[in-house]
Amino acid sequence: MVLKRICDLSECNNPLVLEELPIPSPKEKEILIKVSACGVCRTDLDIIEGRTPPTKLPIILGHQIVGRVVEKGEKAKRFEIGDRVGIAWINSSCGKCKFCFSGQENLCDEFKATGRDVDGGYAEYAIVSEDFAYKIPENYSDEEAAPLLCAGAVGYRSLKLAQIKDGDNIGLSGFGASGHLVLKMIKALYPNSKIFVFSRNEKERIFAKELLAFWTGDFEEETPEKLKAIIDTTPAWRPIVLVLKNLEKGGRLVINAIRKEEKDKEFLLNINYERDLWMEKEIKSTANVTRKDVEEFLTLAQKFNFKPEVQIYPLESANLALLELKQGKIRGGKVLKI
Repeated sequence: MVLKRICDLSECNNPLVLEELPIPSPKEKEILIKVSACGVCRTDLDIIEGRTPPTKLPIILGHQIVGRVVEKGEKAKRFEIGDRVGIAWINSSCGKCKFCFSGQENLCDEFKATGRDVDGGYAEYAIVSEDFAYKIPENYSDEEAAPLLCAGAVGYRSLKLAQIKDGDNIGLSGFGASGHLVLKMIKALYPNSKIFVFSRNEKERIFAKELLAFWTGDFEEETPEKLKAIIDTTPAWRPIVLVLKNLEKGGRLVINAIRKEEKDKEFLLNINYERDLWMEKEIKSTANVTRKDVEEFLTLAQKFNFKPEVQIYPLESANLALLELKQGKIRGGKVLKI
């Protein structure tokens, strides 16, 4: 399913075109993967609509890829033919800069993203360097494993950046694919922490309650207790401004998003310094993921069995999955079955 031009999904409901393309050939340390499942991410909407534009067109989207190795470059040694592996958002980095040397390749100036800078997994085959591929835990099906590679991994990075300890109150602003996996992580890693979920969607709030959130409410509502941290997974500015008032002194809001939609940017003017930021509250952004994030999260996923809720679509229905994501018709993660 190929993206050929940037467009607003409210004006073009079918931005991706089904095409037959040659099977790519792996070079040197690359591996060729026969794709079985690929998650659909809100960042895919950002690429289609130009908020984080692709560096080449046409391009194949998709960065939550699960499949099996079917061919290897002559220098590829990490995996065997038939191994089940995953590809995440981070496709490569320079390996030479201070960020790469310090394990922060997510900040590398030459960071390349799967499905934005190189072809991704909305296809039957995908190629990646073996250094940026990951063994998939055996206790997950292909479709269950796909959201782990972005919604789970970036959620894990956001949780690390939240810097909470067991017993701290934590909020989740928005409750889609990443939010519901972060809730499961918190339950496993911080069992004495109360989880407060903000969502404008009543179905998402009910879903959060089913997963044992302590409290749920709309963004405008005030929580009954102050929060040490809030992780925001929404595409907009408005929720951030509205939930800041719920942070305790020294609290931190972590934004888990590559881009924010511009339509409500003026809402930022509603930030009240004394109410929302004073007393050493802070806002922290999450930028991409590192290989270590993905590897550590997959290890935790194997141990704690963070099974995501998934909605499965055939590859040909990628446009429908994207449109439903745009419209907020979400319960867990959306996955293309190839």
